[in-house]
Amino acid sequence: MYERKIPLNLNCGLDLIGEVLYGKWKIRLLWFINEGFQRPSELQRKIPDASRRVLNIQLKELESHELVSKVIYPVVPPKVEYSLTDFGKTLIPVISVLGTWGDENEVRLRTLISKSSENLSS
Repeated sequence: MYERKIPLNLNCGLDLIGEVLYGKWKIRLLWFINEGFQRPSELQRKIPDASRRVLNIQLKELESHELVSKVIYPVVPPKVEYSLTDFGKTLIPVISVLGTWGDENEVRLRTLISKSSENLSS
């Protein structure tokens, strides 16, 4: 069983949102679910760099934080679909603003990230 090495710090809104959205793929999962990609296989195709296991873990965490809901249909093989909860939908404008900022600063950010990556590898 997983045991945290660093205790939770939930003293402010940034700590809280960091705890809820911490995970490489969570923001993209929320965005793609909002865009209509609801089946795990569809999400896997949209995020091919992520393993199925990691996506499932992060979807489960989003579900436990009440940002997404999961419906399992009683068919063989089982069909699973995810959708944003009303609470999860409140994050979409925030994610949109972050994405716009990234798009507007793409060249600068790519340069800085590349430079940082080169420094770490040498």
